[in-house]
Amino acid sequence: MKNDEDDVRAHVLVDYSPPDGPLEVIFRNLKLLVVNKPSGLLSVPGKGEHLADCLETRVKAAYPGALLVHRLDRDTSGVMVFARKPSIQRHINLQFEKRLVEKTYIADVWGDVAGEEGEIDLPIVIDWPNRPLHKICHETGKPSVTRWQVIGRSEGRTRVRLFPKTGRSHQLRVHMLSMGHPILGDAFYAHEAALAAASRLHLHAETLAFHDLDGVRRQYDCPCPF
Repeated sequence: MKNDEDDVRAHVLVDYSPPDGPLEVIFRNLKLLVVNKPSGLLSVPGKGEHLADCLETRVKAAYPGALLVHRLDRDTSGVMVFARKPSIQRHINLQFEKRLVEKTYIADVWGDVAGEEGEIDLPIVIDWPNRPLHKICHETGKPSVTRWQVIGRSEGRTRVRLFPKTGRSHQLRVHMLSMGHPILGDAFYAHEAALAAASRLHLHAETLAFHDLDGVRRQYDCPCPF
């Protein structure tokens, strides 16, 4: 039997109204373009004309030849990097593959998280009957590790900084749910009260750090908007 929460999730899958507004560039040079992806905008085009508008399309319209390096979930905001040369794209992609890229996220989660920091080491796999949802599965899941640190508390919610050591789809959302603390505004994984507690998914890619071709480590930051 379907409930209101089921209806909301079904609506999320088919309704797409990307936010308007100018492209927000955090950093640019002849090698890189670092931008702030707004919540509600796809990273890459989806299937169908109604899902054509995305960050990649907008970036390429403003900066022809820009090359996608990685993605964020539609409802996650924050730092995304594009390469402006194929050699730079390969260089950064290799660091992603070797897990050398360092990322931090900010999230507001439901409830009072016990403790001040910890690590979640639980394997994740796509939940095929309910895709695009993912789930914890010790038999078929891929290794997935997230370190977390509490940075603030208020009544009924906790703000955490998240340090993913792996990059599985929906990793942070599934791992926080596994602790019993879904991310606020998460139309896929939050229960009704946590979903209603925020007007958007409270998950933001705060920093991204990697080494350039000269071997110098660079970090790019984007302040949390919520």
